[in-house]
Amino acid sequence: MKKRLHLLGAFQCLLLSVLLNAQDQGYASFKEYAFPSELSSSVSGGKIAWALNEAGRRNVYVAEAPEYKPRMITSYLKDDGQEITSLTISDDGKWVVFVRGGEHSGNWETGLPVNPGFELTPPKVRLVSVPFAGGIVHELAEGDYPAVSPDSKQVAFIKSGQVWLVPVNGGESARNLFTTRGSVHSLEWSPAGDRLLFVANRQDHAVIGIYTDQIKPLKWVAPSFSKDQSPRWSPDGSSIVFVRTPGTGGAPDSMLAGRHNPWSIWTAELATNKITRIWKAPATLKGSFPTTHGTTNLHWVAGNRIVYLSYEDGWPHLYAIAATGGKPVLLTPGKFMVEHVQISTDKKWLVFSANTGPDAKDIERRHIARVQIERPGAEVLTPGTGLEWTPVFTGDGRQLAFLSATAQRPPVPAILDTQKDAAGGFRLIGEQFVSANLPQHRFVTPQQVIFKASDGVSVHADLFLAEGPGRKPTIVYVHGGPPRQMLLGWNYSDYYSNAYASNQYLTSLGFNVLAVNYRLGIGYGYDFHKPAGGGASGASEYLDIKAAGEWLKTRTFTDPARIGIYGGSYGGYLTALALARDSKLFAAGVDIHGVHDWTIRFSQNGIGDRYEKAPDYEKAMKTAWQSSPVSSIRSWTSPVLIIHGDDDRNVQFNQSVDLIRRLEQKGVPMETLMIADDTHHWMKHTNCVDVYQEVANYFIKTLKK
Repeated sequence: MKKRLHLLGAFQCLLLSVLLNAQDQGYASFKEYAFPSELSSSVSGGKIAWALNEAGRRNVYVAEAPEYKPRMITSYLKDDGQEITSLTISDDGKWVVFVRGGEHSGNWETGLPVNPGFELTPPKVRLVSVPFAGGIVHELAEGDYPAVSPDSKQVAFIKSGQVWLVPVNGGESARNLFTTRGSVHSLEWSPAGDRLLFVANRQDHAVIGIYTDQIKPLKWVAPSFSKDQSPRWSPDGSSIVFVRTPGTGGAPDSMLAGRHNPWSIWTAELATNKITRIWKAPATLKGSFPTTHGTTNLHWVAGNRIVYLSYEDGWPHLYAIAATGGKPVLLTPGKFMVEHVQISTDKKWLVFSANTGPDAKDIERRHIARVQIERPGAEVLTPGTGLEWTPVFTGDGRQLAFLSATAQRPPVPAILDTQKDAAGGFRLIGEQFVSANLPQHRFVTPQQVIFKASDGVSVHADLFLAEGPGRKPTIVYVHGGPPRQMLLGWNYSDYYSNAYASNQYLTSLGFNVLAVNYRLGIGYGYDFHKPAGGGASGASEYLDIKAAGEWLKTRTFTDPARIGIYGGSYGGYLTALALARDSKLFAAGVDIHGVHDWTIRFSQNGIGDRYEKAPDYEKAMKTAWQSSPVSSIRSWTSPVLIIHGDDDRNVQFNQSVDLIRRLEQKGVPMETLMIADDTHHWMKHTNCVDVYQEVANYFIKTLKK
């Protein structure tokens, strides 16, 4: 009888294993979602366009009022790693222009080709146009950063740092419009389409220029020893507004102390060459040049007013000021951040994403909000437990298009009528892109948790709890950036949507996951975003990661002996730091393209090459070394999987090569995965699937013994 019961138990275990394996289709099933990006609209009528990544097949879709039925107008059918960026609809609504190729989220070599598909001839970064109604796809030229003329006939663009011009219909070959010193960027046509505004970056300074025609020479606007940027035309084309920051130079300053990064706003009357400083940022750390999405978000709006974004009150908010100067007006008061700012065609409204709403947990979400340029106070248009981002006005200014997601449903385009829809009401126009194979029923709803670091800082995190009772292996997820925020649902970044799907997949396998929003991240105000002693200046943010592990140890759902950690980029850095410093707390980890030695980064940036050193140079280098995972190799004992692509344009590949050699010498249990010819952002879909599947496999192996 005992033998029979033993056999029955073995059969039940085998049956359970078969059922679990049948249920687990791998990370690929959790990556079975289409990700939309580059949402844009026409200046007249109700036309919108967006890019959609469907398992690596990136194409352009359009939709038109009143039905807004999506149509695909390109037919790229391969998972070839060629991204779509700079998506624009011409002013007449007849053309869609975009760039195909490159790696525009990189820190360097953004305009160079990527070739994760191992093509014998790497694909070039090319400017493309296609009729909005559908038809022939025109590869106009090799180039980047297009600006379509107001008459919708020409496209100005950048090639090799200079300005070129090509007909939007591809009827003629592209020609070089002019050549100047430096690298040109920030192209913007005048309202009448008779002039082209640009910035020439000349390394230690930058100047704003205007091109008129093939006869007149270039006009330089207020040339100086400063770095001028973000030029915008006045509505009548008679003036411009721009931002001025100091040029590069001066005696080396402290490397460890926080410093004010000054900036100011200027106007220039083009007929008289009169320039006026209308506003100067407060000389405080919070008044420094903003580093959140869109930086200054400078616009010349109706009523002869200028709007801009500043962090001066501790939150990234929108302000308005008269074009003649005066006292600015805070348009968006409150403890929340403003992102993805867009202006209406009549230049009377601003619409944006914000982490605010009637629910206290909205600080961990994004909703669509708007504000009139003359009436302060943000109005949240999409309250609720969902997430919405990147809004754009349609041409009539009445409707808004944006991307919408929930904790279970991946992002799809949506339309809101500002005059008809009640608060929170909108309609989805892309539900057909949600794959029936995506196991939404297995996606849990993350829970907001808040705990304290050892120095008293409050840390927010998103908790994914696996089903079933008992103590389970639990994994800390660490995002990269670090100016990022993980949310209570799908993320608006394609990179972090991959991570969100990974966290859901791990949860489905029986792991709990805690995604930590550590200091240096956005969403919680300036003091959290820019803390003292962060990164190479002391790694104060690691206190939040360690606190996450210690908090988990006290939870009844966690097996304290089986706490893992993983993350990519800056998350890879903090993963390595956790394993190096606290292997007794973190039992295993996966380090994806992380930074491991800050001093190498300093040397590659030329900080140590000058004869004249910063007054705290030696102390700063020592602090950078002590803030690096490689300085704590002696105490690293936990096993680790290291992953890196060797065309990484954000973190040097040698950061992982160096760490691997050190871990080999110490005998730390280690596995590695090198992805050939792919970048920091896994441009090829199958590479992304392989990476996150290996993450899961490694934790099954190390934490589910």
